[in-house]
Amino acid sequence: MKKVYKIEVDCANCANKMEDAAKKTPGVRDATVNFMTLKMTVEFEDGQDTASVMKAVRENCKKVEDDCEILL
Repeated sequence: MKKVYKIEVDCANCANKMEDAAKKTPGVRDATVNFMTLKMTVEFEDGQDTASVMKAVRENCKKVEDDCEILL
């Protein structure tokens, strides 16, 4: 399952850090961040609870870029 989320991020480098952090989160099959549109697309592994996985994604992104935001 894929879902798209709005994000708030200041620069393209920060967006890349968020993408890498999201990809490393358990339950995420793939993630892409588009800095130009300020959107993150997350593809979840089968059977995952998207809300709990996105909570973990948000926490991981905050570790690498503390002023970023994912609007759920």
